[in-house]
Amino acid sequence: MRKIAVLGLMLLSVLLSGCGYNTLQREDEQIKSAWSEVLNQYQRRFDLIPNLVNTVKGFAEQEKDVLLGVANARASVGAIKATPELVNDPKAFEQFVAAQNQLQGALSRLLVVAEQYPQLKSDALFRDLTAQLEGTENRIAVARNRYIKAVQSFNVTVREFPTNLTAKMFGYDVKPNFAVADEKAVTVAPKVDFGKPAPAAPSVNMTPSAPAPSAPSTPPAAPAPEPRKGG
Repeated sequence: MRKIAVLGLMLLSVLLSGCGYNTLQREDEQIKSAWSEVLNQYQRRFDLIPNLVNTVKGFAEQEKDVLLGVANARASVGAIKATPELVNDPKAFEQFVAAQNQLQGALSRLLVVAEQYPQLKSDALFRDLTAQLEGTENRIAVARNRYIKAVQSFNVTVREFPTNLTAKMFGYDVKPNFAVADEKAVTVAPKVDFGKPAPAAPSVNMTPSAPAPSAPSTPPAAPAPEPRKGG
């Protein structure tokens, strides 16, 4: 019986190996590693924001709406528990990505406002923070790209025959990925130098104008004089 059990285990091992079980395990671990790096770079940006906001606030405290927008976006990101299991929940993954995109947009608006304050732009701390932010955004783009490739490879393996049978047997399913449009947006790091805003469009007078006076009608021709009678 012991020999039969050993032979059964050996046969099962060969079958699982031939059906892609080891491939699924390897690619799943690659996704976990890539996702951990994505979270690590997002955390770098998350930790950088308070110092950046405080620096801008010191020079442009009146820009409360923009500063509040960054604070709220950061709070939304912090409210989402970023765990390795997030990649197995499409809905939670989508919420996480949306929150990160909102934060990136708020940071971009903050840098646009900074352009209006020459003293802020010349501040050494602000220049250092914006350089760190740009470097972090580039690292995020690289980390996300690695994650995208890892998920693409895994999802192909899960769908292919006969590994799809093994995937179903062990509960593996396709994992959510970053959208193409979203990927294009995040690969553009926030810029520090912005051009002048476009001039405002001329206002249009919406008050109805008075009707133009009609052209005077041609007066009727005077009647011809009557011929004088001879005397």
